[in-house]
Amino acid sequence: MPPAFAAALDAVRRAESRRELVVTEIQAPRGLAPWSIALAADVTPAPHTSDSDYGTGRFILLYDPSAPDAWGGVFRVVCFAQAPLETEIGLDPFLASVAWSWLVDALDSRGAHYSAASGTATRILSTGFGELESQGDGAQIELRASWTPRDHDVTAHVEGWSELLCMLAGVPPTTEGVSVLSTRRASRE
Repeated sequence: MPPAFAAALDAVRRAESRRELVVTEIQAPRGLAPWSIALAADVTPAPHTSDSDYGTGRFILLYDPSAPDAWGGVFRVVCFAQAPLETEIGLDPFLASVAWSWLVDALDSRGAHYSAASGTATRILSTGFGELESQGDGAQIELRASWTPRDHDVTAHVEGWSELLCMLAGVPPTTEGVSVLSTRRASRE
């Protein structure tokens, strides 16, 4: 194992996640990079075999010493965060922009040094029909993002992702001056 990736593994493992999260190291996807590590997290205790009723996410750190042009460095973070919402909040046209800004704010507030950030924020609105009609309407927010850490000390990156998951799930932020979304729990109305 290359020394830079070994140092990054240590940084991932020493990151302190929010107490509202259950974080587990999982098998990283194969074929994306020569070396990688992946984490799964759920807001409040819930098994990783099913998504949490409050929110769930994945964090993958990739390392390729050839520094792929698209990455702009030897490391790349790929992450996913998802949380259910009140239907009215899911209709907000600014929701996607707010979710993205929370990621940037969470990384910046922890001093994460990165470049080449990209991603998508998706609002999902659903209505149950037939056997699912009793579930009614529902909404979710999903954020898929990637960025290039400037060095192997990725502790702040993991902690920023941790903060993002909690913020999307409506858990008050640890940073002052940030509003939270009102989430929908378990069943849809």
